[in-house]
Amino acid sequence: MSRKKFFLDHLIRYRKIAKKVNPVTPMDQDLEPYLSSTYIIDSDHRDILRLAADTVKVCGNDPVAQAVALYYAVRDGIWYDPYYPFYRPEHYKASNILKNGRRFCVCKASLLCALGRACAIPSRVGFADVRNHLTTRQLRDMMGTDLFVYHGFTEFYLEGKWVVATPAFNEELCKKHKVRPLDFNGREDSIFQPFSLENKKFMEYVTYHGSFADIPVETIVEAWEKSYTKEKVRRWIEEFEREGGNPKRNFFNEEVVK
Repeated sequence: MSRKKFFLDHLIRYRKIAKKVNPVTPMDQDLEPYLSSTYIIDSDHRDILRLAADTVKVCGNDPVAQAVALYYAVRDGIWYDPYYPFYRPEHYKASNILKNGRRFCVCKASLLCALGRACAIPSRVGFADVRNHLTTRQLRDMMGTDLFVYHGFTEFYLEGKWVVATPAFNEELCKKHKVRPLDFNGREDSIFQPFSLENKKFMEYVTYHGSFADIPVETIVEAWEKSYTKEKVRRWIEEFEREGGNPKRNFFNEEVVK
């Protein structure tokens, strides 16, 4: 497939997602679920409130500027690491992610969502399956595929519409993988690029799973079991249980797939 054809296909897939992610929201839509604290998206936790206040203190009362500042705080303040537990609600709890400083995309989306709500910005999480062409040899061997099921991102309700923010990959990781760090301006959707800086395939959006007011942990685990097999997911869980939830691998130091 030519680069041009691949890029067009990427845009077509994304537009199908965007049409669902960013519908015109009626003025009378109930946004309360996207402003409320939950056990997982614990936007009322003191550490979440403190970070939110410190991050947006130079933004005035502009929610767009606040959302942008929060995005970069999570994108680069929490390093992407796929080797963390995924099977219990506390694994996605925003305040836990903040304390740890490393997690994968869904966890980072949960934290960004909590920070948005702490600033009174309606915020929710969205999910899509993506095909990641730039990963590490060790991670691909472990998963047996380059399909990342239930990739997570955040959606902010700003200026009358839902806007996608994808804080998954921190700047240091992007530099190592030769991918341009994903920016966010608060007005346009921030989605993965189809190509790396070396014009190699980077990311393809495959399936959209919808938007949620909270993290659907059971649904995510069931989807992983369906895609990666129950046996493999059970083996991952048993490994985390043996290690006390601590990862044995160092993702940042792994071999990049060329």
